[in-house]
Amino acid sequence: MKLLTLNCHAWQEENQIEKIQHLAQVIKEKQYDVIALQEVMQLIDTTTSEKVKQDNYAVVLLSELMKLGVNDYKFVWDLAHIGFDIYEEGLAILTRCEINNAKSFLVTKSDDIKNFRTRRVIGLEIMHENQPVTVYSCHLGWYHDEEEPFQGQVNELVAQLNPNHLNIVMGDFNNDANIRDEGYDYLLSKGLIDTYKVANINDEGMTVEGKIDGWSDNKKDLRIDLVLTNQPVRVKSSHVIFNGKNKEVVSDHFGVEVELELTH
Repeated sequence: MKLLTLNCHAWQEENQIEKIQHLAQVIKEKQYDVIALQEVMQLIDTTTSEKVKQDNYAVVLLSELMKLGVNDYKFVWDLAHIGFDIYEEGLAILTRCEINNAKSFLVTKSDDIKNFRTRRVIGLEIMHENQPVTVYSCHLGWYHDEEEPFQGQVNELVAQLNPNHLNIVMGDFNNDANIRDEGYDYLLSKGLIDTYKVANINDEGMTVEGKIDGWSDNKKDLRIDLVLTNQPVRVKSSHVIFNGKNKEVVSDHFGVEVELELTH
């Protein structure tokens, strides 16, 4: 099972369309089964009642895939909060697998879309080789946030997981995996397994270099984009992608691609 997670920093990138086209080309090449995207934006448009608008990053990405002859991806998107004052910012999951059901839930106390701290997670129960798997796209907050503590968001997330089968939790967790006794360790304390740590083959794992939104004082490389599971699973490989070494940069975050070997 091939997975990709990417905080796509939608519509904030120079040469945005070219970067979407590059992402589409790589998706065609790699044939990911599931793609989890964060910061998936569309302009606030009060003239239409449609939830997902034509300028939604995921819609544009799907259009570019179709131009390449790739027509087998379906997607879900939901709004988390208003981003950069003019965008509806949300999360998306693209998949080639059969979808059983979809869900979306808050992990913060706040449900005000005008509050950037409002966080939502989306999930899809899919069928992969005749077994159910639930996949999630997450964009959580910061460990030291007093208004919306990270632990509370993780507790809400974990409470939603289905213990009866494999759950794969992907996304931008805004907590550096190289800092002890903070958010990353809290995730692991809830029974989640970091696929990077158990992969047969991996790399340096870093997904952010220097300053980005939310990390304005950062001067070091960070590993904050993760692929986690609720059950032990064989992980063939975990690689950072779209970092300028493994494919061109498409966002202020690099992506993470993971290949799992699921046994029946």
